[in-house]
Amino acid sequence: MSCATTNLGLRRWFFAYWLMISWAALASASASDPAPLARAQQAYAQSQALYREHPQEIKAAWQFGRACFDLADFATNKAQRAALAQQGIAACRNALAADTNSAPAHYYLGLDMGQLAQTRTLGALRLVNEMEREFLDASRLDAAFDYGGPDRALGLLYRDAPSFGSIGSRTKARQHLLRAVELAPGDPENRLNLLETYLKWNERKEARAQLDVLENGLPSARAKFSGAAWAGSWADWDSRIEAARKALGEPARLESPRH
Repeated sequence: MSCATTNLGLRRWFFAYWLMISWAALASASASDPAPLARAQQAYAQSQALYREHPQEIKAAWQFGRACFDLADFATNKAQRAALAQQGIAACRNALAADTNSAPAHYYLGLDMGQLAQTRTLGALRLVNEMEREFLDASRLDAAFDYGGPDRALGLLYRDAPSFGSIGSRTKARQHLLRAVELAPGDPENRLNLLETYLKWNERKEARAQLDVLENGLPSARAKFSGAAWAGSWADWDSRIEAARKALGEPARLESPRH
């Protein structure tokens, strides 16, 4: 399973939790293309079987944690999401009990905690603090993992969490989103997160510069992130690129790019 679903799921979690995007609408959009869900279900079944056969194998544990996060992104109710998240949390904690220096285990533990936080009102902020700790540990151990995933997660977390009573910080958000781009400049997700953040903060000059860099790099990105596993991500990225162009007053590009 590629990190494509993880990238999309991570962005969806932060927007949904802090900005109250309708998960029903997201589920409806996913239902129009059943392939991503089918891939997530297959990855879950395969990684679950491997983890059950080798419960002490660290990689098998965190890969199951990743599959739980990916599949939870398609959950249709809180109970289903919570059950998947708790399975992933347990697997990642099992991996960390064997090796506290497993960056992937810290990373996916934080992501699964994010899924669980969506199902809670009381206790959600406590989980956010735990997520911060896990992402910081993952970044310290292997910042490049999942195309700069730990810093990407931290940047979104600091950007979208409330600053009052929680960990929200524009300074920290900027620092980590920029670092994610530095670590994996060719990943459209990292560049888009930074671009959208500049738009959110009304820093239009910086947003336009990121859009230019992003569009110049699209041919090589399409070649690198290709295949069925990335189709859902490209549908999302293309839509967000057009939205950014519109926000900046750029003319729309009507052609449908090949993937």
